[in-house]
Amino acid sequence: LSSRTHARDFKANLPVPESAHFTHTNMLAVAAAARRCASAISRSSAWRSAAWAPSVRGMAVAPSADTRISLNLGVEFPDFQVKTTHGDMGLHSFFEDSWTILFSHPRDFTPVCTTELGEIAKLQPEFEARGVKLLALSCDSVEDHESWKCDIEAARGTPVTYPIIDDSQRHLSVALGFLDPDEKDMDGLPVPVRAVVIVGPDKKVKLTITYPPSVGRNTAELLRVVDALQLGAAFPVATPVNWQPGDDVMITPGVTPEQAAEQFPGHKVVDVPSGKAYLRTTSPPQHK
Repeated sequence: LSSRTHARDFKANLPVPESAHFTHTNMLAVAAAARRCASAISRSSAWRSAAWAPSVRGMAVAPSADTRISLNLGVEFPDFQVKTTHGDMGLHSFFEDSWTILFSHPRDFTPVCTTELGEIAKLQPEFEARGVKLLALSCDSVEDHESWKCDIEAARGTPVTYPIIDDSQRHLSVALGFLDPDEKDMDGLPVPVRAVVIVGPDKKVKLTITYPPSVGRNTAELLRVVDALQLGAAFPVATPVNWQPGDDVMITPGVTPEQAAEQFPGHKVVDVPSGKAYLRTTSPPQHK
Protein backbone atom coordinates (compact mmCIF):
# COMPACT_ATOMS: atom_id res chain seq x y z
CA LEU A 1 0.00 0.00 0.00
CA SER A 2 1.38 3.41 -0.91
CA SER A 3 1.29 6.51 1.26
CA ARG A 4 -1.05 8.07 -1.34
CA THR A 5 -3.47 5.19 -0.88
CA HIS A 6 -3.30 5.59 2.88
CA ALA A 7 -3.98 9.30 2.55
CA ARG A 8 -6.95 8.68 0.24
CA ASP A 9 -8.41 6.09 2.59
CA PHE A 10 -7.85 8.36 5.54
CA LYS A 11 -9.60 11.24 3.79
CA ALA A 12 -12.53 9.03 2.78
CA ASN A 13 -13.03 8.04 6.40
CA LEU A 14 -13.04 11.58 7.72
CA PRO A 15 -16.45 12.87 8.78
CA VAL A 16 -17.52 16.19 7.28
CA PRO A 17 -18.43 18.57 10.13
CA GLU A 18 -21.60 20.62 9.90
CA SER A 19 -19.81 23.63 11.32
CA ALA A 20 -16.30 24.98 11.40
CA HIS A 21 -15.82 23.38 14.82
CA PHE A 22 -15.39 19.64 15.40
CA THR A 23 -17.80 18.14 17.88
CA HIS A 24 -16.65 15.58 20.40
CA THR A 25 -18.30 12.85 18.30
CA ASN A 26 -16.50 14.00 15.15
CA MET A 27 -13.17 14.01 16.98
CA LEU A 28 -13.71 10.39 18.03
CA ALA A 29 -14.51 9.47 14.42
CA VAL A 30 -11.33 11.16 13.21
CA ALA A 31 -9.28 9.28 15.80
CA ALA A 32 -10.83 5.97 14.75
CA ALA A 33 -10.06 6.66 11.08
CA ALA A 34 -6.47 7.49 11.96
CA ARG A 35 -6.11 4.21 13.84
CA ARG A 36 -7.45 2.29 10.84
CA CYS A 37 -4.92 3.95 8.52
CA ALA A 38 -2.08 3.37 10.99
CA SER A 39 -3.03 -0.31 11.16
CA ALA A 40 -2.95 -0.57 7.36
CA ILE A 41 0.47 1.07 7.25
CA SER A 42 1.73 -1.31 9.93
CA ARG A 43 0.51 -4.34 7.99
CA SER A 44 2.17 -3.01 4.84
CA SER A 45 5.49 -2.44 6.66
CA ALA A 46 5.36 -5.91 8.19
CA TRP A 47 4.87 -7.41 4.72
CA ARG A 48 7.87 -5.51 3.38
CA SER A 49 10.02 -6.62 6.32
CA ALA A 50 9.07 -10.24 5.75
CA ALA A 51 9.93 -9.98 2.06
CA TRP A 52 13.31 -8.39 2.68
CA ALA A 53 14.28 -10.33 5.81
CA PRO A 54 12.71 -13.78 5.63
CA SER A 55 14.46 -15.12 8.71
CA VAL A 56 12.72 -12.73 11.12
CA ARG A 57 9.90 -15.22 11.57
CA GLY A 58 12.26 -17.75 13.11
CA MET A 59 11.89 -20.32 10.35
CA ALA A 60 13.68 -21.10 7.11
CA VAL A 61 11.85 -19.96 3.98
CA ALA A 62 12.58 -20.42 0.29
CA PRO A 63 13.73 -17.25 -1.51
CA SER A 64 11.34 -15.97 -4.14
CA ALA A 65 12.02 -14.05 -7.35
CA ASP A 66 11.10 -10.82 -5.51
CA THR A 67 13.34 -11.28 -2.45
CA ARG A 68 16.28 -8.90 -2.06
CA ILE A 69 18.83 -8.95 0.76
CA SER A 70 21.72 -6.56 1.40
CA LEU A 71 24.62 -8.55 2.78
CA ASN A 72 26.22 -5.74 4.75
CA LEU A 73 28.82 -6.67 7.32
CA GLY A 74 27.22 -7.39 10.66
CA VAL A 75 23.76 -8.32 9.37
CA GLU A 76 22.31 -11.74 10.07
CA PHE A 77 22.46 -14.02 7.06
CA PRO A 78 18.89 -14.92 6.06
CA ASP A 79 17.61 -18.34 7.04
CA PHE A 80 16.70 -19.57 3.58
CA GLN A 81 15.39 -23.05 2.89
CA VAL A 82 17.54 -24.52 0.11
CA LYS A 83 17.86 -27.70 -1.90
CA THR A 84 21.37 -29.15 -1.96
CA THR A 85 23.34 -32.25 -2.84
CA HIS A 86 22.99 -33.15 0.87
CA GLY A 87 19.21 -32.76 0.81
CA ASP A 88 16.88 -29.91 1.74
CA MET A 89 18.07 -27.74 4.60
CA GLY A 90 17.57 -24.45 6.39
CA LEU A 91 20.75 -22.39 6.26
CA HIS A 92 20.76 -21.59 9.97
CA SER A 93 20.43 -25.28 10.78
CA PHE A 94 23.42 -25.95 8.56
CA PHE A 95 25.45 -23.08 10.06
CA GLU A 96 24.72 -24.17 13.64
CA ASP A 97 27.35 -22.41 15.79
CA SER A 98 30.17 -22.75 13.27
CA TRP A 99 32.00 -20.44 10.94
CA THR A 100 30.73 -20.99 7.39
CA ILE A 101 31.98 -20.00 3.95
CA LEU A 102 29.37 -19.70 1.20
CA PHE A 103 30.84 -19.39 -2.29
CA SER A 104 28.85 -18.97 -5.50
CA HIS A 105 29.71 -20.16 -9.01
CA PRO A 106 28.44 -19.18 -12.47
CA ARG A 107 27.50 -22.64 -13.77
CA ASP A 108 28.24 -26.35 -13.54
CA PHE A 109 30.58 -27.91 -16.11
CA THR A 110 32.59 -24.71 -16.54
CA PRO A 111 36.40 -24.67 -16.44
CA VAL A 112 37.24 -22.11 -13.73
CA CYS A 113 34.51 -23.33 -11.38
CA THR A 114 35.80 -26.88 -11.73
CA THR A 115 39.29 -25.83 -10.59
CA GLU A 116 37.85 -23.83 -7.67
CA LEU A 117 35.59 -26.53 -6.25
CA GLY A 118 38.37 -29.08 -6.65
CA GLU A 119 40.92 -26.93 -4.85
CA ILE A 120 38.53 -26.11 -2.03
CA ALA A 121 37.81 -29.83 -1.69
CA LYS A 122 41.56 -30.43 -1.27
CA LEU A 123 41.70 -27.75 1.43
CA GLN A 124 38.58 -28.96 3.24
CA PRO A 125 40.64 -30.57 6.06
CA GLU A 126 42.32 -27.18 6.63
CA PHE A 127 38.96 -25.44 6.89
CA GLU A 128 37.55 -28.15 9.16
CA ALA A 129 40.56 -27.80 11.46
CA ARG A 130 39.50 -24.18 11.90
CA GLY A 131 35.89 -25.15 12.59
CA VAL A 132 34.71 -23.84 9.21
CA LYS A 133 31.91 -25.37 7.15
CA LEU A 134 31.83 -25.10 3.35
CA LEU A 135 28.76 -24.47 1.20
CA ALA A 136 28.82 -23.94 -2.57
CA LEU A 137 26.13 -22.51 -4.83
CA SER A 138 25.69 -22.92 -8.57
CA CYS A 139 22.85 -22.15 -10.99
CA ASP A 140 22.08 -25.73 -11.93
CA SER A 141 20.10 -28.63 -10.51
CA VAL A 142 21.15 -31.14 -7.87
CA GLU A 143 21.28 -33.78 -10.62
CA ASP A 144 23.72 -31.65 -12.60
CA HIS A 145 25.76 -31.01 -9.46
CA GLU A 146 26.10 -34.74 -8.80
CA SER A 147 27.27 -35.39 -12.36
CA TRP A 148 29.65 -32.44 -12.24
CA LYS A 149 31.20 -33.68 -8.99
CA CYS A 150 32.46 -36.74 -10.89
CA ASP A 151 34.24 -34.46 -13.37
CA ILE A 152 35.74 -32.39 -10.55
CA GLU A 153 37.15 -35.46 -8.82
CA ALA A 154 38.55 -36.82 -12.09
CA ALA A 155 40.16 -33.49 -13.00
CA ARG A 156 41.42 -32.42 -9.57
CA GLY A 157 41.92 -35.70 -7.74
CA THR A 158 39.72 -34.99 -4.70
CA PRO A 159 36.03 -35.78 -4.19
CA VAL A 160 33.66 -32.92 -3.33
CA THR A 161 31.95 -33.85 -0.07
CA TYR A 162 30.58 -30.46 0.99
CA PRO A 163 27.03 -29.52 -0.13
CA ILE A 164 26.26 -27.59 -3.31
CA ILE A 165 23.06 -25.54 -3.44
CA ASP A 166 20.63 -26.01 -6.34
CA ASP A 167 19.94 -22.45 -7.54
CA SER A 168 18.64 -23.46 -10.96
CA GLN A 169 15.86 -20.85 -10.68
CA ARG A 170 18.44 -18.19 -9.69
CA HIS A 171 16.22 -17.05 -6.81
CA LEU A 172 19.03 -17.17 -4.26
CA SER A 173 21.53 -15.46 -6.55
CA VAL A 174 19.00 -12.70 -7.24
CA ALA A 175 18.07 -12.33 -3.56
CA LEU A 176 21.71 -11.99 -2.49
CA GLY A 177 22.75 -9.75 -5.38
CA PHE A 178 25.14 -12.30 -6.86
CA LEU A 179 24.27 -11.85 -10.54
CA ASP A 180 26.61 -10.10 -12.98
CA PRO A 181 24.47 -8.03 -15.37
CA ASP A 182 27.19 -7.98 -18.01
CA GLU A 183 28.10 -11.68 -18.09
CA LYS A 184 25.65 -14.03 -19.82
CA ASP A 185 25.61 -17.81 -20.09
CA MET A 186 24.88 -19.85 -23.21
CA ASP A 187 21.16 -19.24 -22.70
CA GLY A 188 21.66 -15.48 -22.54
CA LEU A 189 20.93 -15.32 -18.78
CA PRO A 190 23.03 -13.33 -16.27
CA VAL A 191 25.48 -15.57 -14.42
CA PRO A 192 26.45 -15.35 -10.76
CA VAL A 193 29.68 -13.67 -9.79
CA ARG A 194 32.26 -15.55 -7.75
CA ALA A 195 31.04 -14.32 -4.38
CA VAL A 196 32.47 -15.32 -1.03
CA VAL A 197 30.52 -14.75 2.17
CA ILE A 198 31.98 -15.72 5.54
CA VAL A 199 29.37 -16.12 8.28
CA GLY A 200 30.35 -16.22 11.94
CA PRO A 201 29.05 -18.46 14.74
CA ASP A 202 26.46 -15.77 15.49
CA LYS A 203 25.16 -16.21 11.92
CA LYS A 204 26.20 -12.66 11.02
CA VAL A 205 28.15 -11.68 7.90
CA LYS A 206 31.82 -11.16 8.76
CA LEU A 207 33.38 -10.76 5.30
CA THR A 208 32.37 -10.56 1.66
CA ILE A 209 34.58 -10.79 -1.42
CA THR A 210 33.35 -10.57 -5.00
CA TYR A 211 35.28 -11.73 -8.05
CA PRO A 212 34.00 -11.40 -11.62
CA PRO A 213 33.23 -14.66 -13.43
CA SER A 214 36.48 -14.39 -15.40
CA VAL A 215 38.72 -14.38 -12.29
CA GLY A 216 39.24 -17.48 -10.15
CA ARG A 217 39.50 -17.18 -6.38
CA ASN A 218 42.69 -17.40 -4.33
CA THR A 219 41.98 -20.22 -1.88
CA ALA A 220 45.06 -19.42 0.22
CA GLU A 221 43.53 -15.98 0.80
CA LEU A 222 40.35 -17.62 2.09
CA LEU A 223 42.35 -19.49 4.72
CA ARG A 224 44.28 -16.33 5.60
CA VAL A 225 41.17 -14.22 6.16
CA VAL A 226 39.56 -16.99 8.23
CA ASP A 227 42.63 -16.99 10.49
CA ALA A 228 42.53 -13.20 10.72
CA LEU A 229 38.79 -13.08 11.45
CA GLN A 230 38.99 -15.74 14.14
CA LEU A 231 41.96 -14.04 15.77
CA GLY A 232 40.17 -10.68 15.79
CA ALA A 233 37.02 -12.29 17.18
CA ALA A 234 38.93 -13.74 20.14
CA PHE A 235 41.30 -10.87 20.97
CA PRO A 236 41.37 -7.05 20.55
CA VAL A 237 43.86 -7.20 17.70
CA ALA A 238 43.87 -6.44 13.98
CA THR A 239 46.04 -7.87 11.21
CA PRO A 240 48.24 -5.45 9.25
CA VAL A 241 48.90 -5.34 5.52
CA ASN A 242 50.09 -8.61 3.98
CA TRP A 243 49.73 -10.37 7.33
CA GLN A 244 50.29 -14.10 7.38
CA PRO A 245 49.53 -16.50 10.25
CA GLY A 246 52.32 -16.27 12.81
CA ASP A 247 53.20 -12.65 11.98
CA ASP A 248 52.89 -9.89 14.55
CA VAL A 249 49.50 -8.21 14.88
CA MET A 250 48.35 -4.71 15.83
CA ILE A 251 46.66 -3.86 19.11
CA THR A 252 43.35 -2.13 18.34
CA PRO A 253 42.93 1.58 19.24
CA GLY A 254 40.23 0.86 21.83
CA VAL A 255 42.73 -0.83 24.15
CA THR A 256 44.14 1.58 26.73
CA PRO A 257 47.89 1.61 27.52
CA GLU A 258 47.14 -0.01 30.87
CA GLN A 259 45.08 -2.75 29.27
CA ALA A 260 47.73 -3.30 26.59
CA ALA A 261 50.43 -3.74 29.24
CA GLU A 262 48.27 -6.30 31.04
CA GLN A 263 46.95 -8.22 28.04
CA PHE A 264 50.01 -8.02 25.80
CA PRO A 265 53.14 -7.83 27.97
CA GLY A 266 56.20 -7.10 25.91
CA HIS A 267 54.30 -5.40 23.07
CA LYS A 268 56.12 -2.73 21.10
CA VAL A 269 55.13 0.86 20.34
CA VAL A 270 56.46 2.30 17.08
CA ASP A 271 57.86 5.82 17.39
CA VAL A 272 56.35 8.21 14.83
CA PRO A 273 56.81 11.98 14.27
CA SER A 274 53.34 12.77 15.60
CA GLY A 275 54.29 11.30 18.96
CA LYS A 276 51.04 9.36 19.06
CA ALA A 277 51.35 5.85 20.43
CA TYR A 278 48.90 4.18 18.09
CA LEU A 279 51.19 1.76 16.25
CA ARG A 280 51.38 -1.05 18.79
CA THR A 281 52.54 -4.49 17.70
CA THR A 282 52.53 -7.79 19.52
CA SER A 283 53.07 -11.43 18.77
CA PRO A 284 49.80 -13.18 17.89
CA PRO A 285 47.98 -14.17 21.09
CA GLN A 286 47.24 -17.83 21.60
CA HIS A 287 43.90 -19.42 22.41
CA LYS A 288 43.90 -21.02 25.85
